[in-house]
Amino acid sequence: MEASYQTAGLSSTIFMLVVALFFIVTFWKIYVKAGLPGWGVLIPIYNTILFLKMAGKPWWWIFLLFIPIVGFIVAIIAIIAFAHNFGKSTGFGIGLLFLGLIFYPILAFGKAEYKPVTS
Repeated sequence: MEASYQTAGLSSTIFMLVVALFFIVTFWKIYVKAGLPGWGVLIPIYNTILFLKMAGKPWWWIFLLFIPIVGFIVAIIAIIAFAHNFGKSTGFGIGLLFLGLIFYPILAFGKAEYKPVTS
């Protein structure tokens, strides 16, 4: 019985590592498309600052992300702006928010190009 728990734990760990590696590769590709260093995805906080830069938002918005409720709203605004800067619609931005496992790879490996939208 104990061996089956260990196998299940090992399987879960391997699955999570594969998903994490997939997202690292996906975001690395997105960062490079935007002309930013791909390795930035590996550095906590810095990767969020780079994401805000791709969204066309100031770096200090990172502090707003830590405020309950405000952070959620700021994240939605940044994700939609991020989608727009890759030539995608608001609907695609909502897809990034709720179905990131599908929409971020589409952005990374598809034909989308980074073209910042100026307000």
